Amino acid sequence: MLNNETILKNFALVEELDEQASETISGGYEVFTLKNNTRYNITYILDGKKFLHKPNESWIWTAYKGGKITFDTDGRAGYKESKTYNLSDGRKYEFQDNLSTPGNPYDIELYKVA
Repeated sequence: MLNNETILKNFALVEELDEQASETISGGYEVFTLKNNTRYNITYILDGKKFLHKPNESWIWTAYKGGKITFDTDGRAGYKESKTYNLSDGRKYEFQDNLSTPGNPYDIELYKVA
């Protein structure tokens, strides 16, 4: 059992190293699209810089520091719950209302759409 666990951990490490190597080979940057498909202004931090994304805006990003995004998952002022993701090269993402959260119609999630 311990051997299988070690093998699986090694596979995960190799996949992570392969992803890092592909970023280096491609010039060390990632390009992806972010769209705000909510009725809220969404503030987020992308690779250490803060941005305001208005409803229905779609932006194409070139990230040179990994594409790490942190955003507030609650559309109300005065409520803050952060979530962080590492965005992938060539993908499209949308901020959307998270309809799977019972009792919180202000919940926002970032979904991969392509």
